[in-house]
Parts: sequence; C-alpha cells; structure tokens
Amino acid sequence: MDILSSNVCDAVVTLKKGEGRTLKAGGSWIYDNEIDKIDGNYQDGNVLKVEDFDGYPMGWGFINTKSRIQIRMLTRDANAVMDDEFLYRRVRAAWDYRKAVIDTSSCRVIFGEADFLPGLVIDKYEDVLVVESLALGIDVLKERIVDILKEIMLEDGIKIRGVYERSDAKVRLKEGMERTKGFIGAEFDTAVQITENGVRYNVDIVNGQKTGFFLDQKGNRMAIQELCRRLNSSTDKRISVLDCFTHTGSFALNAAVGGATSVEAVDVSELAIEEAKRNAELNGVTDRMTFTCDDVLNLLPRYVEEGRQYDVVILDPPAFTKSRETIKKAAKGYREINIRGLKLVKPGGYFATCSCSHFMDQQLFSEVIAQAAKAAHKKLRQIEFRTQAKDHPILWAGDEVSYYLKFLIFQVLDER
Repeated sequence: MDILSSNVCDAVVTLKKGEGRTLKAGGSWIYDNEIDKIDGNYQDGNVLKVEDFDGYPMGWGFINTKSRIQIRMLTRDANAVMDDEFLYRRVRAAWDYRKAVIDTSSCRVIFGEADFLPGLVIDKYEDVLVVESLALGIDVLKERIVDILKEIMLEDGIKIRGVYERSDAKVRLKEGMERTKGFIGAEFDTAVQITENGVRYNVDIVNGQKTGFFLDQKGNRMAIQELCRRLNSSTDKRISVLDCFTHTGSFALNAAVGGATSVEAVDVSELAIEEAKRNAELNGVTDRMTFTCDDVLNLLPRYVEEGRQYDVVILDPPAFTKSRETIKKAAKGYREINIRGLKLVKPGGYFATCSCSHFMDQQLFSEVIAQAAKAAHKKLRQIEFRTQAKDHPILWAGDEVSYYLKFLIFQVLDER
C-alpha cells in the first residue's frame, strides 16, 4: 500500500490575509493563529493542500490541530504527486547529500525540515539506524521511510541489521503524541561501536541522550584533536585539558588521542562518566585521563578559587534555553560559565566554547562571549568559528530549527 497517497485528504487550509510570512520567506511551519479556515474532511496527521487567502496554491503539508504548529509543509509544489515516489526522492536526495559531504559510516541521514521531511531524524551508527519522530504527520510515514532508506543503502552495499526508535522527547507531548521507544522491526543486539576521527566509542542507542550520540560535533571534535596534536608537536611541555560537560568523553578523548598529556573530563551524570571511562579504555588513553563526576556550574568557581590553570578548556554545555521567553536568563548562564572557564585558561592557552540552543543566535552568543572576556579581564584571539557537522545541514531562508550549534575556539591572552 502507498502509505503517503492513502494519507492525503481533500481538505484545504486557507491562510489569513497577511499571514504566512515565514512560509513565504522559505520556512515550513504554519501556526494555528495564521489559519483562516479549513474546508473539507480531514484527520490530524493527514496531508492536505495549503492556499493563501486569495486562493493562491502554497503546496502540501501535514495537519495537526493539537499543535501550535498546525501545518508542517512537505513541499511548496502544489502540483507534486503525494505518493511513495515522492518519499523515495526525498530520502534519496538526503542520502546522496551525505555521501557527497561527509564520512557516512556514522552520520545523521535525515535532519527534519532541512531535508524536507519535517519532524523526522534518522541517525546511522555503522549498521544500525536510530529514528526520532517528533511530528504526527511524519509519524504515520516513518516506517515506510525507513524501508525506503534501507533499500537505497543496500544499493551501496550497506545492510542495516536493525532499527531502533527513540521518539521519547518531551516535545511529542506538545503534538498530542505519547513518548515512545523500542524496536522498529525485528529485535537485535543494541550494542553499537563506532569510529569517528579515529576515535572509538560505544554508543548507547537505548538509554543514551537523544539518539545515543552527538554526531553534530564531529568536525568540532576533530578541531580540538588537531589543536592538541599541534600543541604537542610544538612543545616539550605537558598539555593539560579540562573538558566540561563531557557526556561520554568525546572532546576529552579527541584531546587525548591528539596528544594531550593530562585530560580531565567532567560531567554531572555518573552513567555518562562510566561510559566515558569505557571509551577511554577502548582507545588506550586511560593513562592520561581523569574523570570527575560533579556539577560543572559548582565545580568551575571552586577550581577558579583553587587557582587551577589548563592549556585548553572546553565548554560544551546543554542548551540553556529552548524558547525565546527564557533567552535573557540563558544569556546570563552562558556568560557566567564562560567567565569562569576563561579564568581557568593559562595565559596564551586555548578556550573552546559552544551553544547548542537555536534561540541563542550567533550574534547574541558572540556578545555574551565578549562580555565574559571583559569580565574575566582577558583578550580573545579568535582561531575558528564553526557550526554543526555537514550532515546537520543549515537551511537558509525562513529556517525554523536547522541552525543551532555555534562553536568557537580562541587563544586567551591577559589584558595588556
């Protein structure tokens, strides 16, 4: 059965006059207060036509009246045929893009709106797929999309041994959906090991954060590895690194593999620290790593008070805000941890800091870092500004969610 065509209804959504500005700028969301009327029969999750106030065709989208985001657009082409072939083209384009820009052994294959499949994330960890579905319309289609993806990958000689669903994010509740996780298809051994930048990791796809691993920092982790490698080759001194919010040790491991001689990895989660230790053993770097289970927000002031100093300090905090309403409070939080992080860097040392909040935009994040440097009486020499990995593409024009990660590396100098 063609699941997409069977989900199309004859209803039509009409926008209010003057509304749909984000959509017309290239976005893919229509909010409930932008809709004038819905003519025809439909069920939440159906695909229907969208028209402007004057009847001008705007394309096809999913409807969900339980969500503030009432329509998520599938296409702006009003003449597009909504069938399996449409889904095949979307999935094929997503996979072909990854093959062109990044190592696909482990990568994000589908990134929601940026791949024109709104609300859907599919990550590939070697021969395992992990699926996260965050919107009702795409939830109906997820298993068919997975089947199509497996068929396309098989053409390249990639046989997927199992698929696991991690649709357990709280945001599903806002869509009127239950949180869920479990196998899609046959059960399989969920123990997964990946290699990224020459570093090996155990990935917990069942209980790890998000889909099990933060693939979006791939290039940024490599930048830290390369920095430590150059520092190690240019000096006879020991290179010390403090990695805060280490999770399963990814930045810390890249620093150690890069040649840092003393790496401290800090996280508040005992489970994460234990996994980081196992990953260190996996890479043969336990002799140069220490692990601290503590709240970074409490630990940094204590380390500053103790006068500790490091050659490299890395801050990779969780998102401090997930809404515009809390952005001021989040900015204060980012400012405080960056002040303390900067104070822990030796004169002439290096500081890497990032924000994974979509609402903490590039300009505001840069302002916060500048304020932190001033408060810490430090001068910053920018080395790199980076974003998320290439398999998490940033879609320009009216984008709602795809650009979120900002990553900066500085040399830190005392005021002079």
